[in-house]
Amino acid sequence: MSSENIQTRWAQFIPLVTVFFFWGFVAASNDILIPVFKKAFDLSQGQSQLVSVAFYVAYTVGSLLYMLISYLSKGDIINRIGYKNALACGLVISALGTLLFYPAANSGSFELMLSGLFIVGLGFSLQQTVANPLAIALGPVSTGSQRLTLAGGINNFGTTIGPLIVSYAIFGSSTSGSTDVSIESVKVPYLILGAAFIVVAVLLKMSAIPNRPNVGDVVEDEVTPATKSALKYPQLVLGMIAIFIYVGVEVSTASNLPAYMETNLGFETKDIAPYVSLYWASLMIGRWTGAVEAFSVSKSAEKILKLIAPYLAFGVFLLVNWIADHDLAPFYIYALLILVLIIADIASKGSPARMLLIFSFLGIVATLIGMTTTGMVSVYALTSVGLFCSTLWPCIFTLAIAGLGKATNQGSNFLIMMIMGGGIVSWLQGAVADATDIQFSYIVGIVCFAYLAFYAWRVSGILRAQGIDFDKKADVAH
Repeated sequence: MSSENIQTRWAQFIPLVTVFFFWGFVAASNDILIPVFKKAFDLSQGQSQLVSVAFYVAYTVGSLLYMLISYLSKGDIINRIGYKNALACGLVISALGTLLFYPAANSGSFELMLSGLFIVGLGFSLQQTVANPLAIALGPVSTGSQRLTLAGGINNFGTTIGPLIVSYAIFGSSTSGSTDVSIESVKVPYLILGAAFIVVAVLLKMSAIPNRPNVGDVVEDEVTPATKSALKYPQLVLGMIAIFIYVGVEVSTASNLPAYMETNLGFETKDIAPYVSLYWASLMIGRWTGAVEAFSVSKSAEKILKLIAPYLAFGVFLLVNWIADHDLAPFYIYALLILVLIIADIASKGSPARMLLIFSFLGIVATLIGMTTTGMVSVYALTSVGLFCSTLWPCIFTLAIAGLGKATNQGSNFLIMMIMGGGIVSWLQGAVADATDIQFSYIVGIVCFAYLAFYAWRVSGILRAQGIDFDKKADVAH
């Protein structure tokens, strides 16, 4: 049966997105650990960044291990053990990583703390390799990227509330800027997190998620020999570069924003946090907007939801910052920028290639405005990059694995490996800032978006040559 004749399998999709929430929750919460570890272990700023290095490098190491095990066992390990089993296994691995926080806190070992985070990241690597293509497979191909967008919105809900919850658990107050806390206070919240991983692993094992979904039919009528390497597909090779660059520009734009606001605009460090929060919330706003098409509703209802969903997500951001006792007045004007997102989303007509092209162009425009203006206009422009990054991951992922058939798992693994771009591109922009100035360093982001626009144009031709036309399917769906 063609995947176009089925609806999104919500009973399977809803439990799946819990792992997306955890990825965002932990990744954003690492920003709370950095100042705590820096003071507790008397680290330099560079040494404290090992928290991020340990976590993100684990994705690449996990992907390489997956390839090695599959090679030695002469078969795709996920196909062998099953998707649901692989998800549960990834959660158990992450839970084992959180257990290291207990002896690490008791002994005051920074190395053990990093080892724990590294193992958590290893588990996430396996989960990502499984969950992304599975989210696409749980329904019709025409809404595959929208399901990934919806899952990404759940991920960004985790990034929004994770730091507040972990901060409250460690400091006793989500608004406290103090890091004068015993390192032993870190172990309890992460042990609770580990227990949550185990509970979700059990629930997923009992869920209706298929253990052996037909991911090879993400594109209908596609048949690919199991022996064919995924790297023989140009859409995947170019997509690997796109994922590397996308994660890089997403992370580097946010990580360099505080330095720009401090150096060029004279902001105090304590006053920057709400704007960084707005950047990450912008991804949630965009993903909730793009996810509307994953629901089977009438066209009139869809249009209404396209207007409601982004402002509902914006309301979550305002609520979270109200709870954190931040001044909300500077953020209300951001509602106008959300209108630009809505118009761009409607113009994309649900096509992943068209959306990638439009949003990459808007990313270039926003970054250029941020580079060439001053004051709050530049801050809002750079923050809005989060809006235009919001749907790029599912677009790239959907296009990159299209037509891979039985090589889909291998291709997914290669894409997850490229998450390391988040650290490398951020480092590159920092180097440019040191050589020039922090505002000019955003030229790195413009180059990144330019490649993403090129990929959107090039991959459309590559896929059409293989008999795959997402634009045609999107137009039919609309």
